[in-house]
Amino acid sequence: MTSNATGAEVSQEEHIKEDSNFLRGTIVAGLDNPLTGSLTADDAKMVKFHGSYQQHDRDLEKERKKQKLEPLYQFMLRVRAAGGITTPAQWLVLDELAEKYGNGTMKLTTRQSFQFHGIMKRNLKATIKAINDTLMTTIATCGDVNRNVMCNPNPYESRVHGEVYAWAGRLSDYFQPKTKAYFEIWLDQEKVAGAADIEPLYHATYLPRKFKIAFAIPPHNDIDLFANDLGFIVIEEKGKLKGFNVCVGGGMGMTFGDEQTYPRLADVIGFIRPDEIVEVAETIIGIQRDHGNRLNRKNARLKYTIDAQGLPWFIAELARRRNKPLLPALPYHFKTNGDQYGWLKGTNGKWFYTLFVEHGRVKDREGYPLKKAIRAVAALNKGDLRLTGNQNLIIGNISPEDKGDIEKILNDHDVFNNPQNTALRLNSMACVALNTCGLAFAESERYLPSLIDKLDVILRDNGLEKEAINIRMTGCPNGCDRSSLGEIGFIGRAIGQYNLYLGASHNGDRLNTLYKEMLSEAEILQALEPILISYAAEKLAGEHFGDYVHRKNIVQDKRKTGLKQLS
Repeated sequence: MTSNATGAEVSQEEHIKEDSNFLRGTIVAGLDNPLTGSLTADDAKMVKFHGSYQQHDRDLEKERKKQKLEPLYQFMLRVRAAGGITTPAQWLVLDELAEKYGNGTMKLTTRQSFQFHGIMKRNLKATIKAINDTLMTTIATCGDVNRNVMCNPNPYESRVHGEVYAWAGRLSDYFQPKTKAYFEIWLDQEKVAGAADIEPLYHATYLPRKFKIAFAIPPHNDIDLFANDLGFIVIEEKGKLKGFNVCVGGGMGMTFGDEQTYPRLADVIGFIRPDEIVEVAETIIGIQRDHGNRLNRKNARLKYTIDAQGLPWFIAELARRRNKPLLPALPYHFKTNGDQYGWLKGTNGKWFYTLFVEHGRVKDREGYPLKKAIRAVAALNKGDLRLTGNQNLIIGNISPEDKGDIEKILNDHDVFNNPQNTALRLNSMACVALNTCGLAFAESERYLPSLIDKLDVILRDNGLEKEAINIRMTGCPNGCDRSSLGEIGFIGRAIGQYNLYLGASHNGDRLNTLYKEMLSEAEILQALEPILISYAAEKLAGEHFGDYVHRKNIVQDKRKTGLKQLS
């Protein structure tokens, strides 16, 4: 650890950012180095701001070491799409890029982004350029900046939905980095002689850590609003947008063995009118820029800034910088954080079909050619395609006369929503984990479907197959699929072993609680079966699983962090 220009002690990452010449680093030279498939350690950090993580194939790690070869380095790449909407033409390009440069699949993320895996360094620039040619971008999908702004992806569900979608897009664009480094490195644009880069909001060292913004429209919390650094709860009045309740300080990540890290729900701190949203968001980001922890990155998210300084301090600082306080928060109610499957008619008279995509992985497998099916839908050039915050896909803006064509394609490929899927499976999420994520301790996406197969037997035996229970799994405690908000949550500890958490609320406003540690699959089933059996026999009318385990004192939440509402 060393000091910055002001004398404050900061982490090495802060110096890397400061010395990067506004995110340029030596990425260009690294891309041209044919002697290795990797970038330097410093450039591997810089390339995150451009939308990519350097990874390697961990399945091949031992064999390559045995052959005295470097790891099979490859790059994960994210595509930014505020609100998660793409045109059919854009989808077809992304589909082709996955085949040409990636591992043949696409991952729909929990932040309504596309994720590619398996891109070699030599192909990274061509992939990013092709994405930009479709009028999409990868900038700021990673790194210490504001990430993709989330919202309900159907602006035609109501007039208010349309206004909120527009605000999400505006914030997403407004908070992109202003440096021209992205365009110079990936799009071959010449640096203007004598022109200096200016980051009026982020400055030369950007934010202490990533920053996430989301909008939720009650009664649906389908993007897990309280998991975000900054959230806006939509307040309607007589079908019109009245404004937003402001929520701050959410985040799901933690580190095993470090009690100074923890998942935290955002606090509701007040209400604003729509015309105040950009100013308030910019001010909150500025507070985090100035006061966030730049020494310890494990404690650098806004949630830790708020807990270190105190929520009253944060509210006062926001009022001081704006020269006025927030108004008192207004009442709202969430009932679920899941998706609504099937057809929904929009206010524009067109139709929207939510298709279940297990854990967001768009690929073809035997008997289930999902990627081919969606490619055929996109080839019709009808409507658009929308990513949800639960890793699913909405085929949207379909005219009534075209519904039959969509259904025929899905049926012909046997990917129409299967009525045999249990509600547990339909409410499941999993992160990528192994084999590509360098942080993963255990499997997640490749394992959870088979675990659900076994849990489904218990559910069907007890009449619970239609009971919506949120189940989520991550391969490490960083919380990429928001496992701390699962009514049943798993976090990987080692290959084949997981911590089991229970009791999050079905609407996303209560975290789950550690129930048992280091469980094998057999121990997971042994732990859950009696609880599921008793839930089937004893649950109250309309009682969700997360509420049941609290009512029966199976778990008790004793943590200090949680949702607060100030009025």
